Amino acid sequence: MLIFAVRLILEDKGKLLFLRQTKRNGGRYTLIGGNVEEHEFAREALAREAKEEASVHVEPEDLVLVHTLHRHKLQKNETLLVLYFKATRFSGEPESMETKKFKDVAWFSPDELPEEVSKPTRHVLQCIKDGEIYSEFPARSKVVAFWEQLGKEWGGFL
Repeated sequence: MLIFAVRLILEDKGKLLFLRQTKRNGGRYTLIGGNVEEHEFAREALAREAKEEASVHVEPEDLVLVHTLHRHKLQKNETLLVLYFKATRFSGEPESMETKKFKDVAWFSPDELPEEVSKPTRHVLQCIKDGEIYSEFPARSKVVAFWEQLGKEWGGFL
């Protein structure tokens, strides 16, 4: 299944905004974002998600596309196309609005991220730093190896 998603890199005074997931949802730090609904454009979806998740208002026209990630979630059999937008203008005091999913918010320097930031998010932030506008995660070789192994495991059942 292909999922079209968006993420917000909200920067203020050299720091990036993260939402801290509840333990039940993994306990990691994540960026604001979600799936683009059928009737929405990507920037509109991200402005909606920013308000819903963190009580932050961003204008869609202030969102600048900085990276596109083609991602495979192998264990869930999902493929995501994720657009990452950056904003430095916003209004509102960030706070967790979906308390069942996120317990709080935090600002971190991109050079001093906590361990609880996911590998895909770290990957994207490094790509942006390196000036790459497109990337794939995980590496193609890992995706191919996963499907080859799965094929071998299921081969005996056909």
